[in-house]
Amino acid sequence: MDKLLEKLKEYLHMETEIPFEEFSEYYRNLIAELNQTFSDLDKENRIKALYICSIVQSNADARAKESKVNAKTFKKISAKCAFWSDAIKFNLGKDGMSAEEIEHATEEINDSI
Repeated sequence: MDKLLEKLKEYLHMETEIPFEEFSEYYRNLIAELNQTFSDLDKENRIKALYICSIVQSNADARAKESKVNAKTFKKISAKCAFWSDAIKFNLGKDGMSAEEIEHATEEINDSI
């Protein structure tokens, strides 16, 4: 998750929007990482994954409204990130974290960027 988070930080500091192909590639890497490592992620990395999914989801939502050509793809990306966000929150809850604690942890990541 660290590598994906570092790349996301880089994207968040950019002045311009990354091209569709690069956004799509980042998303595919995120989903591949989650599919491979989700059950082995510790709490810290699950929180990082939740943060990344929430940023990608909101970005995909915004792009879906702007791009007629890729709107359908962006909507699928958003839906998949929402699914993963829900799964991560569920697992963090099972590990004893409250919704407020989860939100606070993701805000801390946001504040550090």
